[in-house]
Amino acid sequence: MQFASFSPLVTGQMTNFEAQALTLDDPRPHPHEDALSQLGHALMNEVLDVFSDTALEDFQSIVSETLIGAFHSAGQRIEREADRARDDLNRLSRDFDGSEIADTEMQEATRRARAADVATMAIEFVRDSAAASYTSATGEVWTPWRGSVKASRTTAALIEARDAIRSRKARKHAATDPGATIIAFRASPMADTADDANRIFDALNWAQTQWPDMALATTGAKGAEKLAIKWAKSKNVTLVLAKADFDKHGRAAPFRANDEMLELEPVCVLTLANTLNPQRGEGMKPFGPALNLGQKAAEKGIRHVMIKARA
Repeated sequence: MQFASFSPLVTGQMTNFEAQALTLDDPRPHPHEDALSQLGHALMNEVLDVFSDTALEDFQSIVSETLIGAFHSAGQRIEREADRARDDLNRLSRDFDGSEIADTEMQEATRRARAADVATMAIEFVRDSAAASYTSATGEVWTPWRGSVKASRTTAALIEARDAIRSRKARKHAATDPGATIIAFRASPMADTADDANRIFDALNWAQTQWPDMALATTGAKGAEKLAIKWAKSKNVTLVLAKADFDKHGRAAPFRANDEMLELEPVCVLTLANTLNPQRGEGMKPFGPALNLGQKAAEKGIRHVMIKARA
């Protein structure tokens, strides 16, 4: 498959990616944004086409999410290269003596930082497109195992709760500071029926009306919370993930995740402790972590809204 490359001979309004690529003064062309997005879609669709309706179908989600995660990891590694180049640039600027050698070293550090920034953006286009194809084909939503995801032209920001807590405490307004009004959401994994989805979306739409700058905090658990993540992505609402760390906290992990969400100082907590589908919910116990978050929110004086069926 052939992909078009980005040429300096462009007409019309340039994207941020194209503008940054032009500043590199590199004789080699960069791929177009559309070509990078096409690559992500093509890779994911190829994986799904090969695995679907075969004996490997049960494992296609693991393979698909690993593929997306590989691009995410590559982007993070390249971003660290840019950070190291900027550290070198800061050091050289501090110790600059006006010599030609020092000037050359500063120019090289600047070039490395800019090149890595552009490469990071390119990899993120591939990652986001692969993730979009995965969601379209399977209905599942990819989230990274760790770390945060910056907002792009096509996706909302996705911030790890611990990063957000540190940034809020430091008030440095870093990329991981959600900088918005936090709405926390916790729900039963079994609340994933059409009845549940309709009421979850109603509740989230109401919250966005009340707090237009809202960011959504959730653990990213399966079922209802995956539905909430889909809503946030469709509305371009920043996501803050407080994932349960079972390796570290064992059975207490879902409740420690609740504590992380409350440390974000949400203005409102939305909970759905049981499915709203009468057939599925018959005899089912309420989801303990959702009840726990609602109780802790009430103790802290935080507004708590329980999602219920329409009257």
